[in-house]
Amino acid sequence: MLSRPVVGLAATPPLSLSALAAAKGMRFGSAVAGGGGGSWRNPALADLLRRECAIVVAENEMKWQAIRPSPTSFDFAAFDGIAAFAAQNQMKLRGHTLLWHRPKWMPRWLESHDFGSRPATAAAAMMANHVETVCARYQGRIVSYDVVNETVLPEDGSLAETALSKAMGGTEALVDLAFRTARKAAPGVELVYNDYMSWEPGNALHRKGVLRLLEGFRRRGTPVDALGVQSHLIAPLPDAAHRREWQRFVDDVVAMDYKLVITEFDVRDRDLPVDIPSRDRTVADTTKAYFEMMLDYPQLKDVLAWGLVDAYSWLQGFEPRADKAEARGCLFDSAFKPKPVHAALAQAFSAARPRA
Repeated sequence: MLSRPVVGLAATPPLSLSALAAAKGMRFGSAVAGGGGGSWRNPALADLLRRECAIVVAENEMKWQAIRPSPTSFDFAAFDGIAAFAAQNQMKLRGHTLLWHRPKWMPRWLESHDFGSRPATAAAAMMANHVETVCARYQGRIVSYDVVNETVLPEDGSLAETALSKAMGGTEALVDLAFRTARKAAPGVELVYNDYMSWEPGNALHRKGVLRLLEGFRRRGTPVDALGVQSHLIAPLPDAAHRREWQRFVDDVVAMDYKLVITEFDVRDRDLPVDIPSRDRTVADTTKAYFEMMLDYPQLKDVLAWGLVDAYSWLQGFEPRADKAEARGCLFDSAFKPKPVHAALAQAFSAARPRA
């Protein structure tokens, strides 16, 4: 489907994204950091979070690297601060993530850990203990968990291996255990498989791998409620054929009775011209087209940005522009002013069908 250009951006948005989403039975929220300028401790950002968000998620503070300093210890201090901020401001809380299943993103001690003479038993006990400990600490506070993050390799659609999965005898056994343990430890909480397959060219094998994983979950009775669609979009828009391929993928996902969560929205503008008005318009038009499609699915109720303000976006360091210009992939610029992309998302929420 073709998207009309975004029009009518006010200097100050008349309604927050949270209010616009809530009017349609949805929630809007954002990732938040535990320290630095992108933290809830930044008063200006905290005010913006209060205005715009009904739900928040930690950017890094619940990952194994953050909370597992050793095989026998946990450190929840940074995430506890985020959880307290959410509670104080009547915001819902997502958990990200109980298992980021890539060796690169696991603690160094884990990849060299000795699982002993019965490695499958030891690895299963470690995985189960991790899930049970986290879920018990935040019982009644976290409404949705990214139980497993990014276990499908985009290069060929196969499943990633880590020291844990190798000890367990395979990735399917490990991720199934993570979900089954989470269901017991956090009954009634939404359990999500989260990944970054997307609608741009070159993602077909990634999408096929995710579909195989989701099909396997259903076949094995693994308790997975939703697919987390990260949505780190790349501007400009892919062509119509690739957008149709994406829509077929999402159709296949919901046909298996999965819900959808947009977990990490932003727009990567690395390849756009440096001119800010032109760049912002292309980012907004890309966003408008994407959400026109995605919000047409009633299975989608939660939309979270991966940060609200350009200055604190992960894109500044992870994917810098060759011309050294600041990335402008967030809803607010570095002066905390809403950009055309904010208006694009606001219009998409306004046009969306109400959820039950």
